[in-house]
Amino acid sequence: MRLVLAVPGDLAAPTGGYAYARALLGHLPAQGVAVTHLALPGAFPDPGADDLARTAAALADVPAESALLVDGLAYGALPPEVIRAAGRPVSALVHHPLGYETGLAPERAAALVAGERAALALADRIVATSRYTARLLAAEFGVAPERIAVAEPGTAPAARVMPRKDPRVRLLAVGTVTPRKGTDVLVEALAGLTDLDWSLTVAGSLDRAPDCAAALRDRIASLNLADRVTLAGAVTPDALERLHAGADLAVSASLFEGYGMALAEALARGLPLVATTGGAAAETVPPGAGLAVPPGDAPALAAALRALIADPARRAEAADASWAAGQRLPDWPDTAAAVAAALRSP
Repeated sequence: MRLVLAVPGDLAAPTGGYAYARALLGHLPAQGVAVTHLALPGAFPDPGADDLARTAAALADVPAESALLVDGLAYGALPPEVIRAAGRPVSALVHHPLGYETGLAPERAAALVAGERAALALADRIVATSRYTARLLAAEFGVAPERIAVAEPGTAPAARVMPRKDPRVRLLAVGTVTPRKGTDVLVEALAGLTDLDWSLTVAGSLDRAPDCAAALRDRIASLNLADRVTLAGAVTPDALERLHAGADLAVSASLFEGYGMALAEALARGLPLVATTGGAAAETVPPGAGLAVPPGDAPALAAALRALIADPARRAEAADASWAAGQRLPDWPDTAAAVAAALRSP
């Protein structure tokens, strides 16, 4: 089987969606799929007329014998005429709906939802990256469940991070600093915990939403947390591995997740978690592996953090449950096999 995987923007970007695409390119050949990357303009999900014209031309040039899978960051923003102009079946890879991004103006969010609904109606096959997203597409976007396959992101096996007795608790939050990730809510929650001994490192790009990152820096300074909170920016895989190895507690304040790859990576290392229940995160983090709180609720997040920061025995118990859950996660070959099976199905 031949496949063209069309992805907008910089394939090397340090986000979960791009990591998923890179993993497919690396692991699909072992599933008997000869896969080629097709680079689409980086303006998605806000393409201009020229971006759409270039995309239409690129999709039309895909060889007739190749299946075509378009990453949802672009697919959800494609007008129906561009999809039809491809002159062939087009499948979509959906991480989470574009209109569910936090911080969008209501009219923009509504337009994105309407546009994605129209685009998905034309998809030959839809690969969703979580069961939650699959249910959401069926319930809110009118996609017939039989047209949806689920291929959860893989999580590479990792060495366990054993609980420590160091009095300072090192918190780690992994994710691009954008409004949806709720890092501002996390900082507000931590502002009330200065009686405890903790530090926080936020590992994730500061460039994708610069206004959000600037506001976060200002808020950290105004709360006198600059000596406790480090915004590390995008880090290399080796640096992220070191941060995981040095962490005592993983934290996610995300308002919505289509899956939550950073959460899965914490589970794979046996790190206890404090995470919100936004979107699929409620299903990615199993009971016992930490504490779950509603998204956007800084007092609830603060209470959960206090409970685990102040109680090393409770953290160790959660760490055991996290490690056990992490051993059951799919690896990237499993993800590639699920994608290949979906694209081969009639």
